[in-house]
Amino acid sequence: MMIKNNQLKYNQFRQSIKFITFETINCFGDDAGQYVELHFNLNDQFHFYPSFHIPVKNEWSDLSDKPFIDTMAFFIGMVELISYWKIACPERIIVKPFKLSARQIRFWEKLYFYGLAEFFYTNGIATSPENFAQFISESEIDLPELSKIYPDNHKVIVPVGGGKDSVVTLELLKQKYDVVPFVVNPIAASLHTIEIAGFDRSRVFEIHRNLDPLMLEMNKQGYLNGHTPFSALLAFYSVFAAGLTQSKHIALSNEASANEPTVKEGANHQYSKSFEFEKDFRDFSEKYLKGTFNYFSFLRPLNEFRIAGLFSRFPQYFNAFRSCNVGSKTGIWCGNCPKCLFAYIILSPHIDRDIMINIFGYDLFSNESLKQYLEELSGISEIKPFECVGTVDEVNFALRQIINNYSGELPVLLEFYRTKQGQSAPFNQFQNIASEFNVHHFLDDTFLDILKSALHD
Repeated sequence: MMIKNNQLKYNQFRQSIKFITFETINCFGDDAGQYVELHFNLNDQFHFYPSFHIPVKNEWSDLSDKPFIDTMAFFIGMVELISYWKIACPERIIVKPFKLSARQIRFWEKLYFYGLAEFFYTNGIATSPENFAQFISESEIDLPELSKIYPDNHKVIVPVGGGKDSVVTLELLKQKYDVVPFVVNPIAASLHTIEIAGFDRSRVFEIHRNLDPLMLEMNKQGYLNGHTPFSALLAFYSVFAAGLTQSKHIALSNEASANEPTVKEGANHQYSKSFEFEKDFRDFSEKYLKGTFNYFSFLRPLNEFRIAGLFSRFPQYFNAFRSCNVGSKTGIWCGNCPKCLFAYIILSPHIDRDIMINIFGYDLFSNESLKQYLEELSGISEIKPFECVGTVDEVNFALRQIINNYSGELPVLLEFYRTKQGQSAPFNQFQNIASEFNVHHFLDDTFLDILKSALHD
């Protein structure tokens, strides 16, 4: 990972660009669905109009709860604003649509700062939670008074990204619950996964999200850019989906591994997938959405290694799932990124080598150019890849299992690992990975029983 030195640029922008304002929300619906357009104003110089559209499906059509729609549009706007604030990182964030309480401001301050920790780190920007920005509420309008929603306790929203984790959640929950698959900007892998799971497209809750092209153009021009906490945005979108489909539960597929920082004692690429954010979001929802919905991660008790074992039981998805950001739009495995290598490592102890080669197109362990990523994934390097990958211990455990069970000459990456890192610690140091069960989660007894039963099958 290339670390930039953008501290000077950051300081210069903050001198010349003083504020960003969340100006307005425009919500309107018609027979085709619900539309929301947001307006952000950067220093009275640049105006952005991101939007999203929710098409009406056969399964749901009630757009009459205007207070709920307005509230969720506002919360989503507060998260969308992060992408536009980071362009120049102005000191003041001015919010006009609704009044922010002190408690709300604390929530947004924490999400912005820690959700952007990777952005600050990779741009070489030194700042602090106290100094990075000041939230200013300029509205006297309180959030709408929400009616109590009584959603169906048997219905569960399952976000589907097209990777192995959401496959496991879909397969385990569809046997016991009325599942509503949920996607933002559907891609081929997501839709193919949902189809294999047996759901018609009319059953899928879709959100079509549009970034303002001016922001993308400013990124090309040299304004600041970097990672934003997309999973936090997904959290609010999924609650919106739950409200419009009258679904009680929102079952994410975030795992225990997401809690490990990408940089030791520092930034976590997966902060908005972490248990810490999950807890904060549940508290926020309890307060401002009357505790109506049950937002939790179904796979939180498990590490990536155990999830890979569960996924290996569903071979019908082997040629459909994708966990490669580089190839996601075209539906391929690029074979040259850390996510591809991690997926190959974590699945290889559970799936035969010939099948793995068929899934990815070739044996990634024979690709010498991936050595740097192997060092980062296995802890030889101090910094993990800034990607959604498992822990260093999980990678080491998987690699040692692969090597111990390998017949014939080791391919170049496995031999490299064996000689450089593989003998530095005893194999049994990582042995608990295969049975690890994280007790820090929000699964109720019913969901917990489903997960434990699957593990013991």
